[in-house]
Parts: sequence; C-alpha cells; structure tokens
Amino acid sequence: MSLFEALILGLVQGLTEFLPVSSSGHLRVMSAFFGWPDPGAAFTAVSQLGTELAVLIYFRQRIWAILSTWSRSLFDRGLRGDIHARLGWYVILGTLPIVVLGLLLEEQIDSVFRDLRLIALTLIVFGVILGIVDRYTRKYREIEDLNATRGLTFGLFQALSLIPGVSRSGGTVTGGMLLGFTRRDAAEYSFLLALPAVFGSGLYKLTDIGDGEYAGWGATIVGTLVAGVVGFVVIAWLMRFISTHSFMPFVYYRVGLGILILALVSWGVLDPEGGAGSQTARNEVVAVEETPEEEPDPASAPSAEPSAEPAPAVTVDPVTGWEVDPGVGLPRNPQSGLYHDPDLGMDVDYDPETGLATDPMTGRTYDPLADG
Repeated sequence: MSLFEALILGLVQGLTEFLPVSSSGHLRVMSAFFGWPDPGAAFTAVSQLGTELAVLIYFRQRIWAILSTWSRSLFDRGLRGDIHARLGWYVILGTLPIVVLGLLLEEQIDSVFRDLRLIALTLIVFGVILGIVDRYTRKYREIEDLNATRGLTFGLFQALSLIPGVSRSGGTVTGGMLLGFTRRDAAEYSFLLALPAVFGSGLYKLTDIGDGEYAGWGATIVGTLVAGVVGFVVIAWLMRFISTHSFMPFVYYRVGLGILILALVSWGVLDPEGGAGSQTARNEVVAVEETPEEEPDPASAPSAEPSAEPAPAVTVDPVTGWEVDPGVGLPRNPQSGLYHDPDLGMDVDYDPETGLATDPMTGRTYDPLADG
C-alpha cells in the first residue's frame, strides 16, 4: 500500500467511523472504486485505534470519571450505586457479545463479509431500519437510565457491526433509540461502549500487519494518525448535529450508496470479491488441467530444428495479485508501473540502470534481490 492510499483511507476512516454509515464498508468500497486491493481486516481494525484515541480525548472527563469511580467502587460499597461505577460494569457487559462473535466469526469477517453485494444490502437494510426507529420511537431516557439489561442490549446491537455496512455507531444508536434513549445519549454510550472492543480488535490485529497483508507498517501508521485527527473533528460536529437534527440525512446517504454499489457490481464496473483479500486463495493454488499424452505418430519424422526454450514461469504475488518481475524480484503495479515491496508495505521507485530501489520513507537505495 502506498502512502497516498493510506492517506485517503485514513481520511475515509476518520470521516465515517462515528457517522452511522459504516467505516469498514467505506474502506472496502473506496478501495474497490479506485481499483486498489482490499486493505484487509487488519488495516481496518488497526486504523480504528486512531479514531478511538479521538474518543478518549473528546470524552476524557466522562471516561476518567468512569475509570476512577468504577475502580474505587471495587473496595467502597458506597460508590457502587454511582452512575459512573455502573457504567464501568455496563461497558464490560456490553462488550462481551462482540468479543465472542468476533472470535467465532473471524474467518468470515476476513473474507465472506467483505463481499460488496453484502455490504450494499446491509447499507440499505440497516439504513431503512435506522430511519424508521429514529422517526417513530419515543426518546426520553438518558444515560443515567442504563441498567444491566439495557447495557447488554446495546452490546448485542454493536455486535452487528462485525458485518461491514451495518455501522458500529449506527447499529448501537439504533438499539439505543429502540430502548427509548435520546439520540445524543445513545451516541455517547455507543462511543464509550466501542472503546474496549475496538482497542482489543486493533491490538489483536497488530500482529497481522506486514505478515502477508497488503498494508505494511508505514502505511498503517499514516492511516491511523490521519483517522485520529479527522475523527476528533467529526465527533465534535456530530454531537452538536444530532442535538437538533435527526439521522435522516445519513439514511438517505446509506440507501443511495447501497443502490449505487449494487448497480456498479451488476454492470461489471466493480468486482464484488475483488481485492487482495479475495485473490489470495485463488493465487496460492493454480489449478492446471492435465491433458493425456498422445501417442507419437510413427509416420511423422522428428523435426530437424531445435526445440524452442520453454517460456519462464510467471510468478504472481499472492497478496497483490500482480506479476513479479524476475529481474527485480518485486511485483509491479500494472496501473502505475511502480514496484511494490511487501516488506515495506508500499510502492518504491526502481532504477533499471543501477538495479537499485529507493525506500520512500528514508530515501536510501537498496537492492531488492539482495535484501529479499
């Protein structure tokens, strides 16, 4: 992944993480639209660490009150009825569904759930549900009205966000409004509830970065930092917006985007399973149809001309799906013409005269064949 791709995807992550439009779905769609490989579930999970840092900063007073009161309530029975002590337990309880389902469905999350057709359908269906709930439910409860049952219900709705296109904030806020919570309080609790799940997922997926993933460490760090800065601005704007407005603009956007994706897929403009994530399995094993050997014709004389040298086998990089240049030892992007170094996780410049590549992060030249 180039730094430009990381910059764009980090911007998309920051803009969409807290809006009820699905950040993971947008990362997948944007990559497909620009013809980039799927950034993968690891990049998506790790880049969300940046946006959750924005939550920590924006809600720092509430979060400190929860951590402080909850920890002291373990030894002081008089604090156990305080809302912040109870919020600590409700966040723990509400996190259990997404942790359990995330571990059980990890393989599907990394593959089947990233199909563009499924993303489009979830954008439309859950967008309509969000609109209906927002318009017809009575919203009178505040965050102080949370209890164990409601906290767990919030968590069940958050678990739906394991499917790209549902939206973590959209699913959780929908569940909150169904329980009678105001838009602002449902949104605030959804952001608090996401903290342990997102941090846990991001730290868990850190080990996958650079290990056969399209996004390397350099690109992932850039995307995460950009997502954090943009995410903080979006939180501040959204909390003001939903105090006086409904979620209907986001509903219209979700439905429109879902219809557009389905149309582009049906017209063949977008490959629903395109990207590195779906190509890996096809590239790892190449099936060759074996044809039975024909008996030589005794009447035919052997040719006096020497047989032609067999063509060299084409090597395909399993991550990007691009052909590897045997003279360079790196896969080449057929669109940009740049070579991709999987160890750096980004595209590099290559000088055919010297046989050296240039590390875009340090500016130093190196021999890909010697270093690889």
